[in-house]
Amino acid sequence: MRENVAKKVAWISVISNIILTVGKVTVGLYAGSEAVFADGVHSAADVFASIIVLLVIGLANKPADEEHPYGHGKAEVIISGIVGILLFLVSLYIVFEAIVGFFHPMETPSMLAIWIALFSYVAKEILYRYSFAIAKKYQSKAIEAIAYDHKADIVASIAAAVGVVLSVIGGKYDLTFLLYGDKAASMFVAYLIFKIAKEMSSEAFNILLERNVEQTLLQDYIQVIQNFSDVKRIDKIRAREHGHYVLVDVRISIDHFKTIKEGHDLGKEIKKALMDKHDNIKEVLIHLNPYFPE
Repeated sequence: MRENVAKKVAWISVISNIILTVGKVTVGLYAGSEAVFADGVHSAADVFASIIVLLVIGLANKPADEEHPYGHGKAEVIISGIVGILLFLVSLYIVFEAIVGFFHPMETPSMLAIWIALFSYVAKEILYRYSFAIAKKYQSKAIEAIAYDHKADIVASIAAAVGVVLSVIGGKYDLTFLLYGDKAASMFVAYLIFKIAKEMSSEAFNILLERNVEQTLLQDYIQVIQNFSDVKRIDKIRAREHGHYVLVDVRISIDHFKTIKEGHDLGKEIKKALMDKHDNIKEVLIHLNPYFPE
């Protein structure tokens, strides 16, 4: 079910981005708009990112096996990092093209560029809301990466439209400085893309290094465990994201006279309580230590 939904989201993204890429690149060149063309290049990167997700989503949902006892969830994290790097390279390309453009004669873009930018904004707003909702529901880093791609396009399309409007006004009223609005907008688009690329790459990097989950979430786990009166002390707790699921390791102290079976049963109850409250927890490893009253 999860894999089918992820593939559906990715296919919707691929098809919509192909349409938008062709439209924005063509109109950007025809209408003489650097900002719309840059937005089109970003959409082309989205197509590539969505195709990568389609190729890897099946692997990420494969169950654990002998060679991969913790599952294959990190495949999604790797994809998220690749998309982030791709967006970073796209932002550099757009900046380069904009800087080169400043040394050429300024031309007024066609009004057609405004309409394609506004159309892109509406389409991307719908796609972002849909993809983000699915990503949260299924705890998918790969779909979340697609959603953030759409988010970048939303603001980029607005910036492109504003840049074109400023350039058109500059051309109509002979305000030379406004003619640079389109190229300035393309630089702003590059900044937005770079910002999202940084966020995605940083998150993927931290997960691959197995950084602990957020402290608030860890405290929530602790609260669940402390509800068991037989737990005398939590000696250590840590949890790490493994793509779309979380792995938890806990060391607790119980009375030294408890039997192995009693400790085993307590561990099962704690594991069940944690997984019932947090459905993205896939495994809970509990280590028991003997507790001696002081």
